[in-house]
Amino acid sequence: MTNMVNKAQGFGLSLLTKIAGSEVLDQLKLRKFVEKSLYQSSKAGFKTLSQSQKAFKFNKNLHKQRLANQSKSLLDLSLTPEQQMTCNAMDKFAAEVLYPLAHRADQEEKFPAELQQYSADLGLNLYALPEALGGAASEKNIISNILIAERLAQGDFSLTAGLLSTFSVINALSQWGSEAVQAKYLSSFAEDAEIQASFAVLEASAAFNPFQLKTRAIERQGKYAISGEKTLVILGESADLLLVSAELNGQPDVFAVTRDSSITLRKTPAMGLKAAETVTLHFNNTPAERLGDDDFSYTAFVDLGNLMWCAMAAGACEAVKKYCIQYANERTAFGEPISHRQSIAFMIADMAIEIEAMRMLVLNASSLAEAGQPFHREAYLARLLCAEKSMKIGTDGVQILGGHGFTKEHPVERWYRDLRATAIMHSGLHA
Repeated sequence: MTNMVNKAQGFGLSLLTKIAGSEVLDQLKLRKFVEKSLYQSSKAGFKTLSQSQKAFKFNKNLHKQRLANQSKSLLDLSLTPEQQMTCNAMDKFAAEVLYPLAHRADQEEKFPAELQQYSADLGLNLYALPEALGGAASEKNIISNILIAERLAQGDFSLTAGLLSTFSVINALSQWGSEAVQAKYLSSFAEDAEIQASFAVLEASAAFNPFQLKTRAIERQGKYAISGEKTLVILGESADLLLVSAELNGQPDVFAVTRDSSITLRKTPAMGLKAAETVTLHFNNTPAERLGDDDFSYTAFVDLGNLMWCAMAAGACEAVKKYCIQYANERTAFGEPISHRQSIAFMIADMAIEIEAMRMLVLNASSLAEAGQPFHREAYLARLLCAEKSMKIGTDGVQILGGHGFTKEHPVERWYRDLRATAIMHSGLHA
C-alpha cells in the first residue's frame, strides 16, 4: 500500500514539476495555479482528523463567485492549450493509477483510500475551485469538466464517479451557490483536501423523475429542514457535505446538508458502481441550507449532472472499444485473428461510430451551456443516446470476447455492469 501511495505521489509531483518548468505557463497565465498544485502535492500522507474534527469555516471575505461565459464559438472542437494539458494529465492518471486499482476496488466493493491522496497529488479539485481560493476556475469551464470526466473514465467508470463527487459539488457551489453558502463551504475545500462531498438526488421509485420528489424541505423562520430518503448516493457513508434535492413549496430545489446524527444510512450494493460505495440515506428533519438564490436553475443543475454521466459513459465505451480491438487482433480462431471476421469488425466499427455520436451530442450540449445559451433539449438528447448506446457497447464488448467476456479475468464484464448506470443515475454529478 505504501509503495502505491509513494508511486502516485511521485507521479503527481513529477508531472507537475515537468509542467512547472514550461514557458507555456507564463503565456497561459497558469503559473500561479501550478505553483499552488506543487505546494499542495508536497504534503505527505493523510491528516488524521476524525469526522467530528472536520468543520466548515465561514469566510466573510469571500465574495460570491459568478463564472463568466467564454466567448469561444459554439461547438469548436479544437482544444485550447489548457484543455490539451488537462487531457494529457488525465489520460496518464487514468492509465497509470485508476486502471490498475479498478479490479481490486470492484472485487472488494471499496473505494481505495489512497485515491484521495492521488487526487490531491493531481490537484483535481483545483480545476473546480475559483481563482480567489487558489484554484483554476476563472471562468465557466463546463467543456473542460466534461473532458476531465471522459478521460478519467477510460481508466475506470466507478472510480471516476467516486473521484468526481467532491469535484462536482465544488462546481455546483461555484456556479449556483448563494454568497452565504459559498463563503461557508468553498474556502473549507480550499483549506482541507480531506473534506469529501457528494450528491443525494435519486429516490427509490419506479421511473424516478428528478422533478417529482418525495423528499420534502420545510422552512421555519428562515431555516430549512429536510425529511425523506435518497438512494445510490456515491460515497454517501464518508461524505461530509451533501447536496440534496428536495421539494420546497411544490417545486424541486437543492440544499446543502452537513452530516449529523439526524442522517442514517444503509449500504445499497448494486450491479455496478461497486467501488463507489453507494448507500441509501434517510433524512429525519435534517438541518439544511438552500443552495442558490433567485438565479438558480434546477433544470440546468440536473442537465449538467446528466452530461457528466454521459461524458463518463463515452470514456468507458472508448476503453471497451480499445480493449476489444486488442483482443480481436490477438485472439486467433481457425488459423487467423478473429478481427478478420466481418461480424467482429463490423461490431467494433459500430462501437466507434456510436462513441463519436455520443461525444458530439455531449460536446454540443456542453458548448451551449458554457456559452450561456439554452441547452436542455440537447442535454436530453445526449442522455437518451448515451443511455442506449453505452449499454449496447458494453453488451457487444462482452459478446466479442465470448466466454472470456463472462469472466472477471477481463475488465469488459465490469465495464458492462458499470455502463448500465448511465441510464439509471439522474444528475448526482455536476459539470
